[in-house]
Amino acid sequence: MNHSSPHTAHHGAQHTHGHEHGHGHGHDAGGQAEILDLDAEVLAEHIASITAWLPVRTAPRHVVDLGSGTGAGTLALLRRFPEAEVTAVDVSAEHLDRLREKAAAAGAADRVRTVRADLDAAAWPALGAPELVWASASLHHMADPAHALRRVRDTLAPGGLLAVVELGGFPRFLPPDAPAQAPGLEERCHAALDRHHAEHVPHRGADWGAALTAAGLTVEAERTLAVAVGPPPTDAVRRYALSGLRRIRDGAADALAPGDLAVLDQLLDTEGPYSLLRRDDLGVRTERTVWAARRA
Repeated sequence: MNHSSPHTAHHGAQHTHGHEHGHGHGHDAGGQAEILDLDAEVLAEHIASITAWLPVRTAPRHVVDLGSGTGAGTLALLRRFPEAEVTAVDVSAEHLDRLREKAAAAGAADRVRTVRADLDAAAWPALGAPELVWASASLHHMADPAHALRRVRDTLAPGGLLAVVELGGFPRFLPPDAPAQAPGLEERCHAALDRHHAEHVPHRGADWGAALTAAGLTVEAERTLAVAVGPPPTDAVRRYALSGLRRIRDGAADALAPGDLAVLDQLLDTEGPYSLLRRDDLGVRTERTVWAARRA
């Protein structure tokens, strides 16, 4: 996911993280771009497995990546469908600049069109009639996802497919009994972040199957993919954990006990003895769920 994207830390998680990145919105684009890039690097294999699973009837020639971020989904779709052209839509000019750089580095610049647009706006840009629309970690950040889904239905070519990819919560990086100074710290951070999201990201965790059906699309398949990377961690996983837990701190600091916040800051201190960058027990654990829905 884009990503496909911690996601989307969006994303707050656009607001907090890559996998929660809220590609449709443009806050904190610089920090978000970093975690989206790490998300793409660390979880590339999982994104590829999702694109391989998609129940396409024939290889699409035109694909739209709706809320593309820095291009994790776009690049995966270009690899999966070598004859396709991809229109990448995002509100962040910086994200789209990075995406174009990646496409050029991959020798696919001529197969990518970028469109800067706010997907919460009343009017959407002209996107043609794609056979496949990819929406990874973007719908839950939209002000009115139901409206967006109806727009996608109307945009899709007849028989076209929409793939919705959402993360099952923010990724976990530490073992459950870590760190020694505050065992279970990460779960308490997640509980605080969940309360924050309940207030600020009300569509997170929505039943997208029901929403797709309500929008007039036919859900053909659904799949939940467990993500487990490491330990031991690669350098990218360490940087991903550091960036992700920084985003969690941004969203949850006010709700953490002073002792937990102090230990979290020790983990985030890259020069300190307890830095995440020094740990060999880090991994990435989360789930992604994919819904594939077709326009009749």
